[in-house]
Amino acid sequence: MEKSCTLLIHFDKGTPAIANEIKEALEGNDVPAKIDAMKKAVMLLLNGETLPQLFITIVRYVLPSEDHTVQKLLLLYLEIIEKTDLKGRILPEMILICQNLRNNLQHPNEYIRGVTLRFLCRLNEAEIIEPLIPSVLQNLEHRHPFIRRNAILAVMSIYKLPQGEQLLVDAPEMIEKVLSTEQDPSAKRNAFLMLFNCAHDRAINYLLTHVDRVSEWGELLQMVVLELIRKVCRTNRGEKGKYIKIIISLLNAPSTAVIYECAGTLVSLSSAPTAIRAAANTYCQLLLSQSDNNVKLIVLDRLNELKSSHSDIMVDLIMDVLRALSSPNLDIQRKTLDIVLELVTPRNINEVVLLLKKEVMKTQSGELEKNGEYRQMLIQAIHSCAIKFPEVASTVVLLMMDFLGDSNVASAIDVIIFVREIIETNPKLRVSIITRLLDTFYQIRAARVCSCALWIIGEYCLSPSEVESGIATIKQCLGELPFYSVSEEAEATDASKKTPQSNSITVSSRRPAILADGTYATQSAASETAFSPPTIVQGSLTSGNLRSLLLTGDFFLAAVVACTLTKLVLRLEEVQPSKVEVNKATTQALLIFVSLLQLGQSPVLPHPIDNDSYDRIVLCIRLFCNTGDEIRKIWLQSCRQSFVKMLSEKQLQETEELKAKAQVSHAQPDDLIDFYHLKSRKGMSQLELEDEVQDDLKRATGEFVKDADDANKLNRILQLTGFSDPVYAEAYVTVHHYDIVLDITVINRTRETLQNLCLELATMGDLKLVERPQNYTVAPESSKQIKVNIKVSSTETGVIFGNIVYETSNVLERTVVVLNDIHIDIMDYISPAVCMDTAFRTMWAEFEWENKVAVNTVIKNEKEFLDHIIKSTNMKCLTAPSVLDGECGFLAANLYAKSVFGEDALVNVSIEKQADGKLSGYIRIRSKTQGIALSLGDKITLKQKGGS
Repeated sequence: MEKSCTLLIHFDKGTPAIANEIKEALEGNDVPAKIDAMKKAVMLLLNGETLPQLFITIVRYVLPSEDHTVQKLLLLYLEIIEKTDLKGRILPEMILICQNLRNNLQHPNEYIRGVTLRFLCRLNEAEIIEPLIPSVLQNLEHRHPFIRRNAILAVMSIYKLPQGEQLLVDAPEMIEKVLSTEQDPSAKRNAFLMLFNCAHDRAINYLLTHVDRVSEWGELLQMVVLELIRKVCRTNRGEKGKYIKIIISLLNAPSTAVIYECAGTLVSLSSAPTAIRAAANTYCQLLLSQSDNNVKLIVLDRLNELKSSHSDIMVDLIMDVLRALSSPNLDIQRKTLDIVLELVTPRNINEVVLLLKKEVMKTQSGELEKNGEYRQMLIQAIHSCAIKFPEVASTVVLLMMDFLGDSNVASAIDVIIFVREIIETNPKLRVSIITRLLDTFYQIRAARVCSCALWIIGEYCLSPSEVESGIATIKQCLGELPFYSVSEEAEATDASKKTPQSNSITVSSRRPAILADGTYATQSAASETAFSPPTIVQGSLTSGNLRSLLLTGDFFLAAVVACTLTKLVLRLEEVQPSKVEVNKATTQALLIFVSLLQLGQSPVLPHPIDNDSYDRIVLCIRLFCNTGDEIRKIWLQSCRQSFVKMLSEKQLQETEELKAKAQVSHAQPDDLIDFYHLKSRKGMSQLELEDEVQDDLKRATGEFVKDADDANKLNRILQLTGFSDPVYAEAYVTVHHYDIVLDITVINRTRETLQNLCLELATMGDLKLVERPQNYTVAPESSKQIKVNIKVSSTETGVIFGNIVYETSNVLERTVVVLNDIHIDIMDYISPAVCMDTAFRTMWAEFEWENKVAVNTVIKNEKEFLDHIIKSTNMKCLTAPSVLDGECGFLAANLYAKSVFGEDALVNVSIEKQADGKLSGYIRIRSKTQGIALSLGDKITLKQKGGS
């Protein structure tokens, strides 16, 4: 069995040391060899070896050594070895150790005295410690502070032993005297800590006696004072008023650690607005004064907690929080914006947006390599502000449109989506947005941004001048037609076949050819001549962005261009009285459509036009031949109506999410009603009065009422052994982020005492046992509670298995009871989360692990099956409910969740109803790590049939 040690030591089991070699090295006079041998001995002992033959050698050859490293290793060795026999009695040879320890406690070297006193803190055998007590007490008055502080810790650990009060009866009184005279900050802190742990009343008395000098004490002592205050106020909330004054006085301490602890203590003890405001101000000061990014992130977490419970106070500090954006770290910037966006009110929206605009302008400098990502976050934040408060949209939308040509495509996409939403929700800004969009359209370089911008132009260009400008802008960005030069090979070949030829005559044909700049020229070609293949015409230098994107083979964009031109021409027919202008625009649009189709069917591009885009462009051509009222209505009104419906559903979904986040709590009808105005206010400060009011409000709204979910608790109890086993065991499993706690109840069902009962556990997966197993003695027909802590390092299903081993007085052999396996569910680690569609697609493209699960279920309805999968996997459906409505026999939806380790889990459900009524299709899971993809796939496979 492995043994525990206060020092964590790595051991390479591949090179085990032989006991005889260690013994020879210890007996020699070479100090480095002796140090190496002691290290090997300690590592072997830690890994289960006993090495009893080394003890006498170490007593003879290591104890007398004056080398400090050897003495330190000796103390580690003495800490690890067994000091008692099987019956718990001290081994006789330990007397030799006692004499050595006494000599060390009286040694002239301060280091040896100090480390020996530290070693005594880790001894639990009262028989060894008892003869050393006089020497320990003498060191309380030593001239060197290093020895005094360790002597105080030794006294504390001895007093905390089961027999400690008999060994050191007057220890608290002695330490109180030391505390009153001690000048060293560390020694003073240790003395107060001893009173705090062993003589609570004396510690409180000392604190209240010196309450005016607390701000002058050292940092270490102030930290212990705060811990004492927290403990006292938890046990007796009525006394917290006098302690809160001490905490507020410590908010001006020079130590940032003390200030941080003060703020946390204030928040945990008081709900008074004055106290919360002081804590929030403290956090904001730390946020700006600390350069360590980890500290900033921790402080932002605390501010986020305050925002959840005291948002009305945090609103006043929003500009202080925003100053954290000066940090170049993206995580800090993201957390800051997340906090601020929930604190925006009509009173501070203008200040917030003005600062965000300044930050956006700063990102144009290009000094930082991650400026693009930061700009994207700022644009999303401004978008959110403008949707909540439409009156600020006019101040930001035109500035944002300058970034439509941003090299960071994600940022440009966010801008165009923001513009699309603002132009619908703010009709007054339509004209200015359309004008700016037409002016800046040529700057756009991303196909997705172009597609969205073209949709906006097609839907929101309403006046004749706007429609004509829209058509002209698209024509200019497409450049000269056609998109490629036509070869004369086919025509020349046909001509040569029709012309009579002789052996001596070469027939040539002369046809007009289109040159690279769009002009015509006459070209001669002989039938015998080899012709070059058709080539792409890149257009002149003034040709726009649409042409370059189309010549890369993006025919989806070509279809969007065709649809936009169709809408513009149809609208021009309605708003333009001149038929000449309408016919001209129609002709130009048809020419562009035909050129796009020719480009798609030409061999100049690596792949031809896809069928969907081809059909869409052909539909646009046919539309000009037959434009009935119903078709006009679909093209000019229905698209926009669908967009309005999408926006309203999005707003409704956000409202429902906010309602779900809101804490719903109710008071009981028989709760005590405490009238604040009828209370006695004698001796109460303003802070205490405020605190009383807040407590009353919490009591009235039911915030103090915590309903335990007993049914859920019962579901987490797992039976580990059978009812007929001599030892019955069951476990209550609690999963909390990175920790799993097993609260195991072991019941002795026999009429014999079970000795050395040990719970031996092992794990599979990324689970690790934190504590080593201990031996227990269980009386007949009694029970024992055993807690086991397990660390989790990744999101995947784990298994805990093991057995219970025990001895009885009648049986010499050990009895083993095998336990049922405990399966740790992946659902305990993941929770529903929300992300943008663009972010989902980006992650879907980047993540390398995919698990594809075939649909195999008895459920006949597609929507019902999707709801079952969402419930089984604890994920959030990102697809809007309106998209899932209707009965078409097909369903596709995206699900998203996030683990406690920050991992993303993406799921795509694609199902189809077959002719026989059964569902078929696939559920695809993608993640960055293998564990979450496999575990989630196993969970879906198990649950998808519709069972429990």
